[in-house]
Amino acid sequence: MTLTTWDIRPETIGINDWAPEIDSLLEDPDDNRVVFNVDEADTRPYDAIFLGGGAAGRFGSAYMRAMGGRQLIIEAWPFLGGSCPHNACVPHHLFSEVAAELMLARTFSGRFWFPDMDGRITSIKEIVDLFRAGRIAPHAIMNFQSKEQLDLEYVLNARGTIIDANTVEVAGRRFTANNLILGLGARSRPLDCPGADIHGVYTYETLVEDLDYEPGDTVVVIGGSKTAVEYGCFFQATGRRTIMVVRSELLPILPDAETRDYTITMMKEQGMEIWEHSVATHLEGDHNGKVKAITVKTPDGVRRIETDFVFHGLGEIPNSEMAVEKLGVKVGDEGQIIVNPQMQTSVPNVYAIGDLIGRPMEMFKARKSGMYASRHIMGEDVHYAFDEFPDFLHTHYEVSWFGMGEEEAREVYGDVTIIKMPPETEDGWEVALPATDRMMLYAFADPRKSGFQKLIIASASRKVVGAHHVGAGARDAFQYLFQMYKRGLTIDDLAVMDELFLNPTHFIQLSRLRAGAKNLQDL
Repeated sequence: MTLTTWDIRPETIGINDWAPEIDSLLEDPDDNRVVFNVDEADTRPYDAIFLGGGAAGRFGSAYMRAMGGRQLIIEAWPFLGGSCPHNACVPHHLFSEVAAELMLARTFSGRFWFPDMDGRITSIKEIVDLFRAGRIAPHAIMNFQSKEQLDLEYVLNARGTIIDANTVEVAGRRFTANNLILGLGARSRPLDCPGADIHGVYTYETLVEDLDYEPGDTVVVIGGSKTAVEYGCFFQATGRRTIMVVRSELLPILPDAETRDYTITMMKEQGMEIWEHSVATHLEGDHNGKVKAITVKTPDGVRRIETDFVFHGLGEIPNSEMAVEKLGVKVGDEGQIIVNPQMQTSVPNVYAIGDLIGRPMEMFKARKSGMYASRHIMGEDVHYAFDEFPDFLHTHYEVSWFGMGEEEAREVYGDVTIIKMPPETEDGWEVALPATDRMMLYAFADPRKSGFQKLIIASASRKVVGAHHVGAGARDAFQYLFQMYKRGLTIDDLAVMDELFLNPTHFIQLSRLRAGAKNLQDL
């Protein structure tokens, strides 16, 4: 294939002009242009080449450029920003918003202004197509912003090849730099099962690229952590029978047992079928090569499910093979490149960032790891450890948490104080608390579904050691609460804050009810 060079350095390409160009580069097999935005007039050596222009590479580049350094991004896709807007976090947020809206409609089906949803199946493909039609917009914004506002140099729509620790070749040209920063991302872990390559078996990547039919009335989801649950809840919310096949237990990522119990119970009450300690053994195809059934080994025996749609979310594998082959960098058991707190690999002048360095494969870690690699290269004494952070996932709800669960807190601190809603009474969850924004209809008309929240306090020090929330609207608060928690947030600090009523977490007002006591009590 002959590549042609599209030198955009002298041009000013607007956001709306970028969109059709990116679309052509993605969809037209004859459009083989390599996008060059290289400042040939700048004679300075590059401080770093970022091999990969996803979140880690783009944010790391922006930070380096802001510090006065010179950088070059080399990216195989015709856009910057990586998988998040293209096939990963952005589509799942769209799908999860649809799931929340459908949960509301189905809960109050035929009541108030809601239509009768009984037996009604809504389209999966329509929402996938909606995403595909709109995802070019963020790509266009990032290409424009990176060139015109951040003054980043980049080469797009061509794969870079590592030559050595200072050199990368792309589209017939070699670029050298003082440092190489690897941001090659990760890919979906394959399903190790006969028939896994049959049409109708999807990952988060292939779903938005390849779905070409409307799935039938039964969906099987394989996996038990974030991706599987988030997509599974979307499929179920459309009205389909949704079976989750989980090798061990569902959502082990949730550290508090009570929060996990509420989350999973609400999933089941929405209609999710959860088969734990179960394994898919093989998939069957029809005469057209499309999946028609899956066989699952469960604790109760082997079961066969007829379905034309299987989704699996089994984690990701870092794309570290080229770095191992060309540079000999050290990797861990899951293929992740091993780095120190400065993002340095085992090879001098070579750094690794983002999903390439393993779990957690989260956006904040990608962006921050790129930033910290750049800061170190530019002479700052920095250390970044991603061992504790606020976390979040979608079911039909939003689930947010940080710190310890109650069980671990009792082991570590002994005496702990628990503040939570709904109150622990004989009514269980049949109480209209917590009543917060976006949960008010549930609170008044179906209180069992109005959410759950829990604050865990080490009684002796009065410090918050864990916070957990299931509902809606709290995730933004958690990223700020977490920073306060890291600085020693106490129940007394919460009690003197000014809450916005109705506050999604209720932690402030609940703490105020107990903080006056020298000896804390549960609430």
